[in-house]
Amino acid sequence: MAAVDSFSLLYREIARSCSFYYETLALVGVLYTASKAVALLRNCCSLVRVHFLPRIFTNKKLSHRFGDWAVIYDSAAPVALAYAEELARQGVSIIFITVDPNAARDTAAFLPQAYGVETVVILADFSKDQSALKVIQEVIRDKDIGFLVNCVEEALTQPQNLMEVNEESLMGAVNKNTTVMTLMTRLVLPGMLQRSRGAVVNITTGACCKPLPGRVMLTASMGYLDHFSRALYLEYSSKGIFIQSLTPFQIASTRRNLKEGLFVPKPQVYAQHAISTLGVSNWTTGYWPHTLQYGLITCIPDWIWILGSRLFIS
Repeated sequence: MAAVDSFSLLYREIARSCSFYYETLALVGVLYTASKAVALLRNCCSLVRVHFLPRIFTNKKLSHRFGDWAVIYDSAAPVALAYAEELARQGVSIIFITVDPNAARDTAAFLPQAYGVETVVILADFSKDQSALKVIQEVIRDKDIGFLVNCVEEALTQPQNLMEVNEESLMGAVNKNTTVMTLMTRLVLPGMLQRSRGAVVNITTGACCKPLPGRVMLTASMGYLDHFSRALYLEYSSKGIFIQSLTPFQIASTRRNLKEGLFVPKPQVYAQHAISTLGVSNWTTGYWPHTLQYGLITCIPDWIWILGSRLFIS
């Protein structure tokens, strides 16, 4: 009889322990689900706040808010030209900086006729030396520079292992996408600080939100510009200067044979969406389908992402 009572007591203790274990496990599951639901709700609210509300409730013209002139660095990129046109639509005059004299010629001729703004084209080859900065400094000296738009070199987005890049191209990429962008920012900041207004927009790519084999230089450049933009925002946001990092994914381009679609917008479509986020978010993809794409990619474990990227590249 005593043995039965002991067994019954042991059974009750085990049942009580299991019950406590399952209740604890259920509570953890509820808390985890609730945290994910809150995060999802927060992301949805952020998506609406950044990408939809600014397009519904438009603020005053950007030229009144930031300044009358914009400097566009690397005007050869289609997205940079499209962004310049959107600024011109807002009454902002444009200074194009490019190595190729034909890159911005048509756009520079079109904008004054279409929107009544002024345009200036500066030919600057930074691969030789930094003397081009003096030319730019002379041009912007007496102008109300309200915008600086830096655009990463499009050629870097092509898959290429580090050993396949020759030394000249390597030095040129580092110089153009880190050194020159930093110097361009430093060039326009004094005037912006004096007027207590201005915006610096760095257009990079969201393709490097995770490690990518075959894109070492692109990943390195994006990492630098991302931290550069964040740090600069912390330094100067309280002084009236807005720093924004735009990280789009694929944009339709005849150069790269990319066809237009929901997740691959035309440069003009992307620019229309991206410019509405100016002054709203200091880091964004600039285009709501790309933000959804970014959210999905960040949920993928690194090992699956790397395996998939290797298979895709090969």
